Amino acid sequence: MSWNCCESLDMAELRCRKTVVKEGEEEEHQQCESEPCSENFTMDKVSLKEKCSEDTDGATCGVQEKEKEDEEEKDEDKKEEADSQKPSPVKRNRSACRSVMLQSLVKLFFGCLAAVTCGMMYAVYLYTYHERKFWFSSRQELEREITFQGGSGLYYYYYKHMLTAPSFERGIYELMRDNRTVSGQTINAVERLSLYPELITSLLYRITGSQDVIEPVYFYIGVVFGLQAVYVTALFVSSWVMSGTCVAGILAVAWYVINRPDTTKVDYAIPLRDNWALPYFSCQVAALTGFLSNNINSASEMFCYLLMSATTFTFILVWEHSHYVLFIQGLALFLLDSFDLVPSRKQNMKMGPLVARLMKLFLHFYLCFTTGITFSYVAKRLMPVRESDFILKFLEVKFGLNTTTDFVTNRLLCQECFQTPSQDFFLRLTQASVLPFYLLVLLICLISTLQTIYRRLSGEPMKTNLRLEDGRIGEQPEVIYHVFHTMLFGALAMVFEGMKYLWTPYVCMFTAFGVCSPELWVTLFRWLRLKSIHPVVLALILSTAVPTIIGFSLWREYFPRVIAELSELQEFYDPDTVELMNWIKTHAPMAAVFAGSPQLLGSVKLCSGWTVTSLPLYSDIDLLRRSEDTYQVYAMRSAEDVYKILSLHKTSYVIIEESLCNELSHTKGCRIKDLLDIANSHVVYDKGEMYSFSKHGRFCHEIKMNYSPYTNYFSRVFWNRSYHVYKVNSVISFQY
Repeated sequence: MSWNCCESLDMAELRCRKTVVKEGEEEEHQQCESEPCSENFTMDKVSLKEKCSEDTDGATCGVQEKEKEDEEEKDEDKKEEADSQKPSPVKRNRSACRSVMLQSLVKLFFGCLAAVTCGMMYAVYLYTYHERKFWFSSRQELEREITFQGGSGLYYYYYKHMLTAPSFERGIYELMRDNRTVSGQTINAVERLSLYPELITSLLYRITGSQDVIEPVYFYIGVVFGLQAVYVTALFVSSWVMSGTCVAGILAVAWYVINRPDTTKVDYAIPLRDNWALPYFSCQVAALTGFLSNNINSASEMFCYLLMSATTFTFILVWEHSHYVLFIQGLALFLLDSFDLVPSRKQNMKMGPLVARLMKLFLHFYLCFTTGITFSYVAKRLMPVRESDFILKFLEVKFGLNTTTDFVTNRLLCQECFQTPSQDFFLRLTQASVLPFYLLVLLICLISTLQTIYRRLSGEPMKTNLRLEDGRIGEQPEVIYHVFHTMLFGALAMVFEGMKYLWTPYVCMFTAFGVCSPELWVTLFRWLRLKSIHPVVLALILSTAVPTIIGFSLWREYFPRVIAELSELQEFYDPDTVELMNWIKTHAPMAAVFAGSPQLLGSVKLCSGWTVTSLPLYSDIDLLRRSEDTYQVYAMRSAEDVYKILSLHKTSYVIIEESLCNELSHTKGCRIKDLLDIANSHVVYDKGEMYSFSKHGRFCHEIKMNYSPYTNYFSRVFWNRSYHVYKVNSVISFQY
């Protein structure tokens, strides 16, 4: 009975397994009833197996179970085979990473190529413009050297000296114990004049074997122009890193070139320390920008850190005023750290509630500033420094806190670099469309930065994974730094026009970043709460359209001017100066000492190598005082007084310039003779007007009359339309 029942169950199970398959539909199983052996109840597959195993040895059910397991294994094998044909999630991720990496490498390659191309094109442009302006290749060596204006030729003299020295070591030794530059003094010219660029350039000229390939002067100016190429390349990179597009870099370089009169002095004074130092500072700022960026890995961060260190060291080495610039930059970084605007992995965050954080912030400011002031006060008490006192006195007069009759102070205040910027400066920036867009970009970034500072002080952590739609341009540390940077240097540029050469290049870079940055436009549109169009879409459109329109307008307006500059042959010729230098080289004895204006003495030292009484160096108070003494030839002083002053500096010849003796009043109270009259108390004030008065006539006029007592002390040995050279008599002959 049990066998028959089991057999009946098997037959019933087989009948139930039959299916009717229709096209496009799922399988449907027929239901059936069991044979008489199971007529009063229904069993599923498991129940049947259990029943069979209870009543029989289960042999038949085991066979059926094995068949089912085989079918399941086949189904699993088919699924595995189908899954193996599809790409796995890991493989898909790897493929996506490779694609993203390839795109990044392509963008990096073309961005670097564009940056290097812009730098090289700018260097070629400078070389061509310099050649057209001065006819450099067609002039003699003396005429070429005279083109180094503003007293900058002095530095080139030491480059020539290093090349003519028997060896590099001997040349350095002679410069470190130089008694052939300033009369009566033995100076370390390398340290005092920051001659490290000339040392390195002369060494490169020697070791590269360039003597048979290129003339020394071309090698020198080629190195300077190459550094200018590095300068604009670094500006390109800074704008590119912040905006994410190399279009910003191209626009920054275009604005830099267009505003060249306000961005660089390399056009007319190639050897100046600024032209050697500022390219390194630009590289340091670019490295700092990359270091502060959130989208940077640890290896790139370390590279930026090392580059910052190297360029900062070189910047300090090359320029004697570098510490002032680094102080301002340090103040910007100080603000960045004080308000916790840097990611925690780069600098430690301040902790605590709002009140505690504010107290720590004020304590931070107090300690930093009072420590510096206290140290300065103690240093002055222990070892008084005239230069520090002079700088403080100069700043007091500059800001109207005091008045002075001191010649050196007033002379410096009359220098163009220490005066406030003229309206023409702002007009040029406006015409080039830089200033309007700069103010817009700065305003947006500044407001967003202030919002970020408030969030930091309120305890909200730094957000590093920013998205485009967040609209928080002020959360990016590199942007915040440049906001502080441009505001601090801009404030100084509003007071001292010379600071525009440190501010204007970064105005061009910062503005180019802003107009090309979608994040900046999204930030603005988030504030405006646009509803008609998505802010991200509109920002992407404007970040492309605005720089395109600016680029086309600049191309149309300024490209013809640039081409005209390169095609027009200008003429720079100074026959009177050439004649003077030739006379000095051929008639003056080797031991002669010359006195005159510092700028002219720089050219005398360059062209002849003769000893001079002063140098065109405004950072040395001793040299400034010596210049005041030699300027007394334009004052209302007696022949005896001038003779004693010049003899004190062992002067052999004094050069009087017609341009200074008959100087017109282009700036009220800033003529050399006016400043001397004020310093010597040779002025009388009547009804608000200033009149010069003295019992002696003006020396530069009286000496030309050739009468006693002037002829007793001085003998004229050379003159032309611009210069009069008088020999200081060693033996006084009294003629009446």
